[in-house]
Amino acid sequence: MKLDILRAHNIVRRCMRSYSMMEMNIFDRKTKQHQRDVITRDPNYQQYFYLKDEIGFRVFDRLCDVKRTFDIALDLGCGLGHVASHITSLQQLVNHRLYMVESSRSLLENAKTSADVPCIKVHCDEETLDDTPLVENSVDLVLKLLKPDGVFIASLFGTDTIYELRVCLQLAEQEILGGVYPHVSPFTTVRDMGDLLNSAGYTLITLDSDELVVNYPGIWELMRDLKGMGESNCSWSRPLTLRRDVIKRAEEIYRERYGNPDGSIPATFCILSFVGWKPDPSQPSPAQRGSGTASIKEISDFVTQTDQSSPPER
Repeated sequence: MKLDILRAHNIVRRCMRSYSMMEMNIFDRKTKQHQRDVITRDPNYQQYFYLKDEIGFRVFDRLCDVKRTFDIALDLGCGLGHVASHITSLQQLVNHRLYMVESSRSLLENAKTSADVPCIKVHCDEETLDDTPLVENSVDLVLKLLKPDGVFIASLFGTDTIYELRVCLQLAEQEILGGVYPHVSPFTTVRDMGDLLNSAGYTLITLDSDELVVNYPGIWELMRDLKGMGESNCSWSRPLTLRRDVIKRAEEIYRERYGNPDGSIPATFCILSFVGWKPDPSQPSPAQRGSGTASIKEISDFVTQTDQSSPPER
């Protein structure tokens, strides 16, 4: 009973602090910063970044689809250089320089850079970009910094990410504690991402989602890897503790509901990817209303006449 009261007190405290900021504040930025800063303390920290390495390569691959050479590019949230390490002068993607921006100093110091494209590492987060050497309309590759007709390419975790873990923890807590708590951070949806890009002023927006399924020996290994890549829960409403008996029961449910024949458990990571462009007069745009030279009725009549005049098939 005392533990439940303490947990409720902490949840209320975080919610009140968020409310006092008078804005929609879902994540505890200081906690997330700490989670990222301590990553490199583990001598084997690079083994946890297999997922972000794959996502980084996919972002790079999308950049290669843009048939253009950029003078200046910005890798925002570069981590360990998951995108920059793939960029070389041979692809002719970035001519002048690549800015690598990361909020964690320890990650930035250990980040891989491009082999032959000049890289400038900048320690800041997305909320303090105004304090960097970057200025408005200076970067090709968001919107305020982008040059006209500049492109913003990004990937992030979507709403169904590690849904198996979330469901099993909820079922285990409901069974043991009689209630559920948010142990997994909330994720965004494709529709929400599209709305955000539209409201921000991007044009020619494309979005898609993909799933990566990674198999783990057990729930402990999954949670260890999430912590190792800096993706532990950091929402304000998160509980401070997770009981061992809840984890044990969650793993049993996990294996019952989702387990593989070989004894491993799958974890699904939903990857949302999008491309948005800063408006520019040179971009293609829909024709003005009423500028058409033929009506839909005329086209329909023409198609109907063509079908009627065609000889019947034998």
